[in-house]
Amino acid sequence: MAKIDQFMAGWLTHRQALIELVEVIDNDHLHFKPWDEAMSVSELVQHIADSTSMFVRTVQNGELTPPSGNQTFESITDLQDYLQAATEQTLADLKTLSDEQLDKQVEFYGSVMPGYALLESGKDHEIHHKGQLFTYARLTGAKELPFFIAR
Repeated sequence: MAKIDQFMAGWLTHRQALIELVEVIDNDHLHFKPWDEAMSVSELVQHIADSTSMFVRTVQNGELTPPSGNQTFESITDLQDYLQAATEQTLADLKTLSDEQLDKQVEFYGSVMPGYALLESGKDHEIHHKGQLFTYARLTGAKELPFFIAR
């Protein structure tokens, strides 16, 4: 199995769990924030999706490639659709990465590391924020939460 295939398989278990987690959050809590300065549910989900895309595109381009910007979502369905589309695009981008790109040194906010290590950092970032979203879901009253990785 190629290096990128192993990465995608591991990342997808977490992304699918995120998709399942967003499904248990109701529309009334789309803009829920546990404290005033926190990201809302919709901002946090968009941040996760956009950040992972940023990590992948940075490896693809060999230089920092920030996300395009913030969107406002009016329904949980809109947010779910955004997350699904972002997942499909990130998968497509991951599939284009060569072993050379994965091994190439990339600068990322003052650190220099191989592309593969940057992707792993991106996955860790997504996992961290997914954990926050599990807490948000509990705080909004969600009872049945998915497992932390898709089974």
